[in-house]
Amino acid sequence: MPPPTLHRRVLSIIHDPLIPSAGNRKLHQVLGWNDPDELARRYSADVREGSYGLVDYEIVERIEVDAFTVLQDGFVYTPESFLACWRARAGFHKPEGVDYHRILSDFDVIAKIDRDLIDEVWLFAYPWAGYYESIMAGPGAFWSNAPPLNRTGHCSRRFVVMGFNYERGVGEMLEDLGHHSESMMRKVFEGVRGEANLWERFTRYDQTHPGRAEVGNVHFAPNSQRDYDWGNYRSVPSRCDNWYRFPDLSGAPRQVTCTEWGNGDIRLHHLWWFRHFPHLAGETQGISHNWWEYVIDPNRL
Repeated sequence: MPPPTLHRRVLSIIHDPLIPSAGNRKLHQVLGWNDPDELARRYSADVREGSYGLVDYEIVERIEVDAFTVLQDGFVYTPESFLACWRARAGFHKPEGVDYHRILSDFDVIAKIDRDLIDEVWLFAYPWAGYYESIMAGPGAFWSNAPPLNRTGHCSRRFVVMGFNYERGVGEMLEDLGHHSESMMRKVFEGVRGEANLWERFTRYDQTHPGRAEVGNVHFAPNSQRDYDWGNYRSVPSRCDNWYRFPDLSGAPRQVTCTEWGNGDIRLHHLWWFRHFPHLAGETQGISHNWWEYVIDPNRL
């Protein structure tokens, strides 16, 4: 019997300012970038596919903001200053980090978490908006590809804030989720040593474990020789197929190349990687056989 579907209610906040010098069109339209709503739709569909239908995102509230984000030191771009920096590819403000506490306050995020209206926040903006790919807030928050966001008051539970860049595509959004997933699964298995540490086994690749590759990590496929090397045709032995048969990981390796995961396509690699996650009911020594429980709900840890 499969585990239950994980329904996640999302607050989507889109900073997509109007540009007066371009007929008051939105920034993403002026620069030919992606429509954030279409990105959200495609990302939700991909995560549903990658999780075998176990993860169901629903955007329950959508807020569009005609403004640039406020950075930690109070700096805010104007349409003119941002476009000048973008066209020059230089002069962007530093420090670049966004004021997360202002976002939580301005959009009443903590109250919405406490009233059980939302589970997660998606922030969409332009390059240099100051977002981490993901960050965790709430009681006992820990590293999620970023330092935990502290000083959030009397929040009732942990939650994740994803930061998406609509200049980029769905593949990069999946990469954000992939790095968040790595943080969650390292936390799950942090006290487990040796072959019993299934996350360590899952992420092996040939460069670090010659002849013993399994699925690899977000940046390294089983045969990768450098970061983002998803298009490598080098053939290596891998036990990646065993993870389709989890919890039976006893199968022999077979030779694999990048043809398995999309010949270098970022989105196809990440979908291939996610589809190897265990996704069954049951547990072993207190650790769920459905890793998506940990990826999607930080309160499970």
